[in-house]
Amino acid sequence: MRTQQIAQWSTRRPWTAVALWLAFVAACLAIGATVPTRVATGAETAVGEAGRAAVMLRDAGLAGAATESVLITARNGTLDLDAARAAAADAAWRLGGLAEVAQVGVAATADGQDAVLLPVVMSGDPDTADLRLEPLRAATDAVAADFPGLRVEQTGSVSVSAGLAEQSASDLDVAALVSLPMTLVILLVVFGALLAAGVPVLLGLSAVAAAFGLSALVSQLIPSTGTTSAMVLLMGMAVGVDYSLFYVKRYRESRAAGHAEAVRIAVETSGHSVLISGIAVIIAMLGLFLVGDVTFSSLAACSALVVAVAMLGSLTVLPALLMVLGRRMERRSVLFGRSRPVVSSGGADSAGFDPSGSGRPPRLWPALLRPALRRPGWTLAASVLAMLALATPALGMTLRNPDVDDLPRGIPAVAALHRMIDAFPDDQSSHIVVVSAPAASAPEVADRLRTIGGELRTSDDRRVHELIVSSDVDSESTQARQELSDLRKRLPDTLRGLDAEWAVGGDTALSADYGDNLSRALPWVMAFIVLATAAVIVVAFRSLVLALVTAVSNLISVGAAFGVITLVFQTVGGGAIVTFVPLFAFAVLSGLSMDYHVFVLTRIRELVADGVPTREAVARGITGSAGTVTSAAVIMVSVFSVFVLGHGIEFKQLGVGLSTAVLIDALIIRAFVLPALLTLLGRWTWWPSRPTTAPAPAPVLAAAHG
Repeated sequence: MRTQQIAQWSTRRPWTAVALWLAFVAACLAIGATVPTRVATGAETAVGEAGRAAVMLRDAGLAGAATESVLITARNGTLDLDAARAAAADAAWRLGGLAEVAQVGVAATADGQDAVLLPVVMSGDPDTADLRLEPLRAATDAVAADFPGLRVEQTGSVSVSAGLAEQSASDLDVAALVSLPMTLVILLVVFGALLAAGVPVLLGLSAVAAAFGLSALVSQLIPSTGTTSAMVLLMGMAVGVDYSLFYVKRYRESRAAGHAEAVRIAVETSGHSVLISGIAVIIAMLGLFLVGDVTFSSLAACSALVVAVAMLGSLTVLPALLMVLGRRMERRSVLFGRSRPVVSSGGADSAGFDPSGSGRPPRLWPALLRPALRRPGWTLAASVLAMLALATPALGMTLRNPDVDDLPRGIPAVAALHRMIDAFPDDQSSHIVVVSAPAASAPEVADRLRTIGGELRTSDDRRVHELIVSSDVDSESTQARQELSDLRKRLPDTLRGLDAEWAVGGDTALSADYGDNLSRALPWVMAFIVLATAAVIVVAFRSLVLALVTAVSNLISVGAAFGVITLVFQTVGGGAIVTFVPLFAFAVLSGLSMDYHVFVLTRIRELVADGVPTREAVARGITGSAGTVTSAAVIMVSVFSVFVLGHGIEFKQLGVGLSTAVLIDALIIRAFVLPALLTLLGRWTWWPSRPTTAPAPAPVLAAAHG
């Protein structure tokens, strides 16, 4: 069934459509409540050779147990060692009696006599250790209560991971609490009516809720990671609100034709734009699967899922709500004047929101467009040069995986980890050599591995061998990377002639392989996204030239955003850019920019189809859609900027980058670059189709001109 027919069915049976949508959202929430979300394990998140090493160890039962530490320091002044050792003994007794603890080590005293450390080995599967962490925390808290003069705290990889997960959930709650009222206020200013403002928020929220539930099913195939929930909220609110905004804006502009006709026009025009842009966003996000990394795959799958749900809502329940509530949505809030219906006829509301309802003709956007229309060559050159200058800092961008220093110290386990590192500095690292071979060749494999040196372990079935090669350099140092490279080059000669498979893992290998994998994938993912989104434009508008314009404008805005990220967090902030941020930001921006890009191009094409010359169509199309584009951009920026408030450096960088790119794309690209390009191209804009004919969309995109 064509999408237009679905929307028309919804307008004929609006209450049935609303009921079905509510049932769908409720069913998705029920799925989320009953199906446990599968979280990616350490072996699944690793990539490359380091990932293979982790999987080989896990399958052989050689994966290291989860370890925790109890750190005892003074709250103030000098540490009372006798009291600290007594606290360590108490902790050892309490923890040793827990089923969740396999072994309690010997307490160690720091060289500076300022700390005592008690190592603890947890029992059970290390990948699910977080589920068994609470009894250990309770025991540590009990010791702290018995020794109020000491700082007794627990830290370790499990505690830190659990703390980060809790902080992420808290940040997500804050993002929702801040972004929802902010979005509602912006929409209230845009529409001047509470009901009209509430509909987009409700669609965005319902899309996010449904996607959260369905993501539990997706996680059974593609395990979830710590960033998935945040991205579902970010993408769902951004596209859900924007899609509704397109519909409601177009409905209001067409009210002079009558209620039912205005709904039909909104469905045929904005529905078309939503479908095209939604498909482009989904394709862009699916390009992240080319990375071959479970983190990117999870983000891609869940982002595409929430966009698909938002599209479904915009094609079903949204037309139904317009049909039922449309007239009421036209009544302005008392806050913006006396309650009265507002019928737009192309005045201020079509080119910029006008809460007063004065209907004054727009002034801002015609003034902004004047240089591009009168001197398109100079305007294009100046705009592109300015964007290239803004992108220049990105040429020196340094990528780095987040380390201990990047973790938020507000998390108790992280603060304890820093104190532990200060008291017990350890600059050592290790490389882990894993060899799989037939059991019969185990003695020969062991002998050859001993020539390398290190601690050797063998699985119970004698098929897998683990050699831990210690190093006295930091795992992120250049020397450690060189040691890794030398070891990987040496192994083929060491194991020559044996029927064996090998891999080198460890912290250095994990970091190196992750960065190398992203470097390898980056050009392929970028090429796929650029070509795929261009292909969507070709199918939708039958224009190769518009596809090229789309690709160039996206690259310009994304490059400028990367320059701002580098300037803020590296040049000024003195840090580095988190490794995955550029690639993920590129996919998100390439997709989301299609929202208003398609909306603007559709307006221009409608005018060209009516015989309006391209130059005039560009001016009227951009001016007529400016209010919607500006409103959509402000909403996206408000949603993205909330993530700057989060504690994770990666979310701060994404918030700054996405917000900057949206502003650049909605203002600079739409006001200067795009109109200048289209004015210069003239009738060639629509090549190879005829410029005065609006081509019917292909069946897959048929939401307009059915």
